[in-house]
Amino acid sequence: MLQSLIKLFNRDINAIKIELTSYKNESVIWVVDKDISNCAGNLTLHLIGNLNHFIGATLGNTDYVRQRDLEFFQKNVSVAKLIKMLEATKVEIENTLLKLKPSDLQKVYRRNPFEDYMTTEYFLLHLKSHLAYHLGQINYHRRLLD
Repeated sequence: MLQSLIKLFNRDINAIKIELTSYKNESVIWVVDKDISNCAGNLTLHLIGNLNHFIGATLGNTDYVRQRDLEFFQKNVSVAKLIKMLEATKVEIENTLLKLKPSDLQKVYRRNPFEDYMTTEYFLLHLKSHLAYHLGQINYHRRLLD
């Protein structure tokens, strides 16, 4: 399971990099139009923050501090910088997941004290689904607005 998760996270992060570099005009990644409330740039920052927080900091005990508000308000980060951040996120995910044992996947994972218990495996699958969901939004944003 851990190797499969690493492979799937890497695949989708690489797909985001392809999407970002496929824009004909880099500035369009920051465009919000009509009913599209999140642009590709902010969705990318959101995914970087989400994965570094929930996998890196929470499971990997890194010193990453999430600034969720900036994920949606920061603008005009270059595609080159976003790609570097995505690459660092991939490394963090792989390093963290490689340290886990298969038995760790069955341990309880709680994001906050008010939610139901879930296993770490379930939450990692949730994070992978969340990544794929926003990847689809990024792809749609590029095809619609670029």
